[in-house]
Amino acid sequence: MLKIKILDWYIIRKYLGTFAFTMAIFSVIIVVFDISERLDDFIKHDAPVSKILFQYYAGFLPFYLNFLSPLINFIAVIFFTAKMADQTEIVPILSGGVSFYRFLWPYFISSFVIFFVTLIFNLFIIPETNKLYVEFENVYIDPKSDNTKMYTHLQLNKDSYVYIENFDNNQKVGYRFSLEKFNGHELIEKTVADRILWDSVKYKWKLENFSTRKINGLKETMITGATKDTSLDMRPLDFEIYDNLTKAMNMRQLNTRIEKEKIRGAGIMDELLLEKYRRFIYPFSSFVLTLMGVALSSRKVRGGIGLPLGLGIFLSFVYIVFIQFANMFSLKGGLPPIIAVIIPNIIFGILGFYLLIKAPK
Repeated sequence: MLKIKILDWYIIRKYLGTFAFTMAIFSVIIVVFDISERLDDFIKHDAPVSKILFQYYAGFLPFYLNFLSPLINFIAVIFFTAKMADQTEIVPILSGGVSFYRFLWPYFISSFVIFFVTLIFNLFIIPETNKLYVEFENVYIDPKSDNTKMYTHLQLNKDSYVYIENFDNNQKVGYRFSLEKFNGHELIEKTVADRILWDSVKYKWKLENFSTRKINGLKETMITGATKDTSLDMRPLDFEIYDNLTKAMNMRQLNTRIEKEKIRGAGIMDELLLEKYRRFIYPFSSFVLTLMGVALSSRKVRGGIGLPLGLGIFLSFVYIVFIQFANMFSLKGGLPPIIAVIIPNIIFGILGFYLLIKAPK
């Protein structure tokens, strides 16, 4: 186990300090540009100032800082490492008997700190802040005038199937409801109702003007009534028509939705798996981009830090664009979600090792 020495603490402070400062600068830039873009929407939909500050930006800012953290991390590493090289700090370190790979040790420690914090945010904090952001966005930025989902088929479990002709997400009311239960391939019960309503107090569904037909061989029984409470393995969330809801799910909700999707086959499995995998795998970008950043900026070049910084910004944007292309190929092109999430880090990791081999030592 390598000890953390004075030189290590010096690099760690520079790394994490520059990262925090860069993140603060990006926070200001993000908010300024977003206000200029969203101001018309805020005014058009009469968004309260308190909700803009404490709901929208409280959720929006963590999400986009987390999304841009690879770019921020890369810029921070290149900026302070190139500055060290320009001020001739790295050459004496290496000339004093410190190997280049030992020189990377404090970078690895700092990368691990960023990796750990990013992982915690991805798994526990970002989904909660995303709920604030998504709720605000769906009301004040992109509200749906007709929030009704039509002709919905759901498989609740291996023997039960639900059909709702249309479901009003604003009122939490469905029309022309039917529930069919099978024993193998044999229909044993069918319930139809004019309306189905979600009771948010009891966490149950209420059927109105229902009839239930139970079939036992050649014997049938019919039950009718005005209202009936029933428990079904579905929620109003299953009928939402917004496409930004997966990022607001915590890990428990996401795993539950994945298990349900295996049965229901509603066509969103790739989206769910993509969201799950990237929460775990994307934090590894802190190691990949740190490796590339040190390899690119540890050499002193004529002209100062401008060239390494420009190259670093370019490569970090390429990395983010590559991630978006991989996600799109997964959602639209059939690429397995796990491959789409891993492949950017693999490709840039290989590039990082190549640059490390070529770096001056």
